[in-house]
Parts: sequence; structure tokens; C-alpha cells
Amino acid sequence: MQEQVNEKIVALSIRGAKLTAVMLQKAMKKLLEEMKRQQGKPPKGKQTLKQLMKQNAGVSNIEITGENIKAFESTAKKYHIDFALKKDMTETPPRYLVFFKGRDADVLTAAFKEFSAKKLTQEQKPSIRKVLSDFKEKAAALNAQRVQVKNKDRGIER
Repeated sequence: MQEQVNEKIVALSIRGAKLTAVMLQKAMKKLLEEMKRQQGKPPKGKQTLKQLMKQNAGVSNIEITGENIKAFESTAKKYHIDFALKKDMTETPPRYLVFFKGRDADVLTAAFKEFSAKKLTQEQKPSIRKVLSDFKEKAAALNAQRVQVKNKDRGIER
């Protein structure tokens, strides 16, 4: 049972005409080298709170609403902010906390300025569906006022 837990599976794809032992050995060495190189790099962008704490930078947090999470993620990605999301289920509705590095505070304020400006412009714009329904009502009112004249004149004169 213990062996099953400790085992890891690695998928490796190799392009070649013939798979030889030497070719497989080279591919495995390259894979291990790449894994070692990536192991030393800290993760970027969205990550777990544990990964963020491992980077030994002071961590700060802010609260954000549930419907704004996806929009915030795109803004944070644009500004290259390392952050972690935590959902606090103790309250109803649940609140979301965004943890970020302390040194990213200035970048985060700039990102939030852009984010809030974007949200304000979206709220000020009229809804396309609302404008469309208004025009439909106006068209129906114009059609109701129109006088319907039915002439059955087929062009036959006597």
C-alpha cells in the first residue's frame, strides 16, 4: 500500500523513427533536467496560499465580492501579481479574501484603480437589451397609430 502512494507517473512523448535505448535515455535526462530547473522557480500568478507563504514575502489581504473574482483575475494577470484566493465559508454569503505579497501593494492599487474604472464604465453604459426593447416598443406604437387602408383594386376598370 505504501509503495502505491509514493509512486508518481510521468508522461513522456518522443518523436523519432525508431525508439532506441539511447534515445530514451537522452529523453529521460532532458526531462529530469527540466524538472530540476522548474523546481527552483517560484510559481507565478494565481497560486495556493501555502505556495505564496513559502516565498518569504510579507503577505497582505483584501476582500472581494464573489461576482468580481474572474474580472480581478484577468486584471491581476495583466499586472503580473502573485495572489491566492481564499473562500471564507463562516458567513453567508461567503466572502473571498485575496492574499498577495506585501511588495506588490503598489502594483495592486494600480490594478484596482483600473479594475474599478472598468467596472464604472460598464455600469454607465446602457444595456443593449434594454435599448432594443425600448425600440421594439416604439416600433409597436408607430404601427398601432398607422391607419390601415384596405383597397382591393386589381386594376380592372369598367
